[in-house]
This record gives sequence, structure tokens and C-alpha cells, in this order.
Amino acid sequence: MNCRLPPSKLIGNKISVAMASSDVKPKSISRAKKWSEEIENLYRFQQAGYRDEIEYKQVKQVSMVDRWPETGYVKKLQRRDNTFYYYNKQRECEDKEVHKVKIYAY
Repeated sequence: MNCRLPPSKLIGNKISVAMASSDVKPKSISRAKKWSEEIENLYRFQQAGYRDEIEYKQVKQVSMVDRWPETGYVKKLQRRDNTFYYYNKQRECEDKEVHKVKIYAY
């Protein structure tokens, strides 16, 4: 049974699909060209070994991600080996790292 939910939110011009099942796979991929808040959070998820927030929530079976209230950036992530990554309130993705960030479209 392939159960899909309607899009849950619009991020830039990319649509993020709510977790309907554990088999949600991206349809396309592109690289980041310039820094934004969305790119900052994707950078943090990818440092911890996940594609994005959708995959993190599927793997870790969580509904919320710890975020800094002031900036909205990801605060803490748990890797697949259960090691925790803690992030600062400020930007961590330097300009020289931006092109390494992958943007997945669903």
C-alpha cells in the first residue's frame, strides 16, 4: 500500500512532503549555489549523515528536531551510531562549504 500525504510545507521553491511511509525517496538532487537558512540546516543534517530533516525523522522516529529558538537552526542531531552532534546558534556552513550541500526534491 502506497500511502502519501499532501505536501506539508513549502521551502523556497521546493516542496517538502510529510512522512507518509518509510519509503519516501527524493526525485531529484541539486547542489547549493549560495548560503541561506535552509542551506544551513541541510548542511547540519548532512554533516550528521542524513539527507535532510525528512530522512532524519524517518530513521530516528522523532517528530521534532531540537532547534535554537533565536535562529531556528538545528541545535542537536543524533547520528546513526547514536553519537550526538551539537551545533552553535550562529552560522556554521562557511561559504567554501556551501557547494557541497545537496538539495533533495520530493
